[in-house]
This record gives sequence, structure tokens and C-alpha cells, in this order.
Amino acid sequence: MNPMALHADNRNGDSGISARIRFLLWCAVLLTVFVNTTAYATGTRHKINPQTGIETWQTRDHGVFLSLTQLTPGQAEAFLLARGFDRKSAEAYAAACVFGAIFRNESVSSPVSYNLADWRIVTPHSERKLKLKSDWARQWKARGVSESARIAFRWSQFPTKQRFAPGDWSQGMTTYVLPRGGRFNLKFKWTVKGVTHEGLLSGIRCAANNGSR
Repeated sequence: MNPMALHADNRNGDSGISARIRFLLWCAVLLTVFVNTTAYATGTRHKINPQTGIETWQTRDHGVFLSLTQLTPGQAEAFLLARGFDRKSAEAYAAACVFGAIFRNESVSSPVSYNLADWRIVTPHSERKLKLKSDWARQWKARGVSESARIAFRWSQFPTKQRFAPGDWSQGMTTYVLPRGGRFNLKFKWTVKGVTHEGLLSGIRCAANNGSR
């Protein structure tokens, strides 16, 4: 509240009671915003790109930031074709529910580590592991994908294990092996000073088609 505004109201003949009521209402609005923002910071934030329909889910929890952004089947397939994969292998990857992931250590003093093998896909019917790049590596080798294409794929994937100093971050692709349009929550874990924390990214949806929606 601008103190000068109160003085102006008094000069214009407004009662002190009316000014105090307006001030209390203003404080109530601020408190509501603060409470909502605090609750929001530890929940899931959902965004939709108005031009593409691509959806993103983000959360911040105990000093870490995690974001998942949909890749459409067409984007995932084109990515692998451009790196020398055969079409059937690229189609298999495109059908696996692919997301671009970003993980960042936002703490000011402590290193953070994680292991994707500890993260879990949660649906109403099951809880299971992500498909890691080591799983894909075995599949690509069995399919006869060239070594150069397999190396390009490996570098594009989200690191399975990593340790971050404060401010460090990483990004890459992750796969969840759910049908197009499938919904899930993601339980993710990280470790700080030997203590394991668990967070939840909720309401995530695999891209339904090449327009996402």
C-alpha cells in the first residue's frame, strides 16, 4: 500500500476506518498470492506451447528443478532418422513415449546426485522403471544399428547417473514406454549429503500424435 495514497484519501475526506479496511483487504490479497505461490513451488506446473500444443511439466523441490517436455512421435522419429537409424528402429523409438528432460541443482551449497534406475513411472495399474539408454543400446545392437548411429543416440540421452555441483544442470531424452496419450506420474529421487529425497511430477501425458493434442 502506498502511504501517500492513504494521506490523499484523508485529505479528500475519506474516513480512517475506510482506509484501514482497504489496507486490510490489500494485505489479504497479498497473503493469498503468497500462499498460492508457496504451494505451487512444491507442486507440478503445467504449460502448453500455444503455437505447437507441446506440453511441459515442471517442479521444484528441496533445491532441485525437474522439467519434462513432450517430443511428438514425428519429432522422435525424425531425430533418429537424421542420425543414421533405419526407419523401423526410428519408429520403435517414436512409439516409446519420449520426453526431453532437464534437471538442475538450484541449491546454494550442496552437490546433488541421482540415478535414473531409481526413478519410477506410476500409473493407476503399475509402478515400473524407465527405459534407460543401456536398455536401448542392447536393442539397437541386436537390430544391427550402426555404431556411429548408436554413439549419436547415446549422447542425446539423459545421463543415467550424474552428480551436480550447485548451479549445474543437464538435459537429454528420456523414454517411458507408454501408449500415445498415456498418462502417468513420475517419482524421482536425488541424494544430498547422503540423504535421499523423493519428489513427484504429476499428471504427465505422452504426446498423442504429431500435433501433441
